[in-house]
Amino acid sequence: MDPLTIVMLGVLALLIFFMFRNSRKRKSDAAMLQDKMLPGAEVMTNFGLFGTLVSIDEENNVATIETSPGSTVRVHRQTLARVVEDEVVEDEVVGDEFAADEMSAEGAPVLNESSLDAPAEKPKRTKKTES
Repeated sequence: MDPLTIVMLGVLALLIFFMFRNSRKRKSDAAMLQDKMLPGAEVMTNFGLFGTLVSIDEENNVATIETSPGSTVRVHRQTLARVVEDEVVEDEVVGDEFAADEMSAEGAPVLNESSLDAPAEKPKRTKKTES
């Protein structure tokens, strides 16, 4: 066997490995999504509709979503894209806006007097040129 054939067989084996791995990952993601799809969960559909899941009829593949109080929508079960979970975003302090040594009793940074007097900087825009 020549080296080119060995390399081609190696690449083919690698592609098959990644194909099976990707398939297994998609199946596990789908199973996790189905475990989270319980009545009362906040969901988003493929077309961007947000609401609270009221019920799922697995026999007819229909899900009922409450978009606002008293307003329900029936959609195909496969259009449920994901369960919306609340994410906690932590504020990051950048630059000299806050004094590092001045903290309030609650642990929040206190503004410097210099940052209160300074005007806000406008972002600089660059001119795009077409070539």
